[in-house]
Amino acid sequence: MSISLFDCRRVALPAHSGVSSKPIELNRRQQMRLAMLGLGRMGGNMARRLAAGGIEVVGWNRSRETADALAAEWDRISAAGTMAEAVEALTPPRVVWSMLPAGEATEAALMELTRHLEPGDIVVDGGNADYRESLDHGRLLGDSGIEFIDAGVSGGVWGREEGYCLMVGGTEAAVGRLEPALRVLAPAPDRGWARVGPVGAGHFTKMVHNGVEYGMMQAFAEGFDLLERKEAFAIDPGQVAELWRHGSVVRSWLLDLMADFLGEDARLDDIAPWVADSGEGRWTVREAVDSGVPAPVLTAALYARFQSQDERGYQARLLARLRQAFGGHAVRQGGEAE
Repeated sequence: MSISLFDCRRVALPAHSGVSSKPIELNRRQQMRLAMLGLGRMGGNMARRLAAGGIEVVGWNRSRETADALAAEWDRISAAGTMAEAVEALTPPRVVWSMLPAGEATEAALMELTRHLEPGDIVVDGGNADYRESLDHGRLLGDSGIEFIDAGVSGGVWGREEGYCLMVGGTEAAVGRLEPALRVLAPAPDRGWARVGPVGAGHFTKMVHNGVEYGMMQAFAEGFDLLERKEAFAIDPGQVAELWRHGSVVRSWLLDLMADFLGEDARLDDIAPWVADSGEGRWTVREAVDSGVPAPVLTAALYARFQSQDERGYQARLLARLRQAFGGHAVRQGGEAE
């Protein structure tokens, strides 16, 4: 089944729109059972959507209480105390989906799984992993005859109700076996998910997706900063965000979210000006450098996040001192009021 990556989009707006994408209920022939490792904000909600769509889920989490609480919510979700128990609860060929943090947690889980899985089983990594690590994981599991699928997952906290965009890398056969779960997790059975290439392609595509996301968010932030600072016009940023949602070429889900929170608090006085970067933006810029692809917008957006995290402020202090040294410009002393 071939689906364009351009179909990896939301088909629903935030809650105020009244539109949602409920998971389909699979027929008896399509039903499957899988294990979900990691039941945090993403993994837990994905398990709920799978259960609502007819997929039976065996849930494992470092905290057994989390798995037990989730199992108490849904008849189609059961809790496992260990990864071994989660695997034993499945019938071969098994499907184990990991939503654990990238890095040590995922590495440890994969090593553990190789001791319990058999040739023909499938491991899906849905975390935000570096695609280069996913290539290594594919080779590691492949040596044991285990299929590996790297799934870039976008959807955040809205995914449970609206569906997830799934960018999947792996063999056609393995992805085909995973299709019932993908059809349930996506906004609709025939869109919002795609096999984008072999192992590694899923996380590579998600990496680029998140780099583009950085750029889009930065553009909105800069534009609305201009609007908010033009005191002579007293423009209401919340009103403009709502205005642009209808008919404008910049309308998007990000704009929908902005319209929601700016309508409640346009000044954002209680929000600290500190923006985290979770890694994917760095990987995207690194890939652009390695490939010789100009990516000035994505790079500038990443550096803007670095700037927001600079509590030392050494660069700005150095620049201020240089201006004073060559031009006699005044500098503000520490703690001086604006």
